[in-house]
Amino acid sequence: MANVTLGGTPVETIGNLPEVGSKAPNFKLTATDLSDKANSEFADARLVLNIFPSVDTGTCAQSIRTFNEKASQLENTKVLCISKDLPFAMARFCGAEGIENVESLSDYKTGRFGDEYGVTFKTGAFETLLSRCIVVIDTDGTVLHTEQVSEIADEPNYEAALDALK
Repeated sequence: MANVTLGGTPVETIGNLPEVGSKAPNFKLTATDLSDKANSEFADARLVLNIFPSVDTGTCAQSIRTFNEKASQLENTKVLCISKDLPFAMARFCGAEGIENVESLSDYKTGRFGDEYGVTFKTGAFETLLSRCIVVIDTDGTVLHTEQVSEIADEPNYEAALDALK
């Protein structure tokens, strides 16, 4: 399990991120149109998974904005913004912000994504939500880079994630 902090208070996740070099776990998430999206639908693209607790927090919103800006410059790469927010909240935020270069997906139905990627909080005020993480996956499903952000209020290292794609 990962030990991270929320406002300096220690909290735990249920596991650890997939190891770099391992195959990324399969997933099925819900898109903003309520359709199911599986990782197999992105098989020909490299993936940046921007995982976070909720679009309704400042840091999470900023991560979406930042990746939206950078995603348009990435060749054969999709940025998936993943939380347990309802798809309606994600659609509302992205629509209001003019976010068009990332895809928002939700783990609200089953929570399996958070469990299989080891990112669900098991303690603390955000218990059952997803921790702030980045997972970069190559076209063959190999994990190229991971980051478990140690303080939930901090932004991820965008450049390290994007450098993994070079």
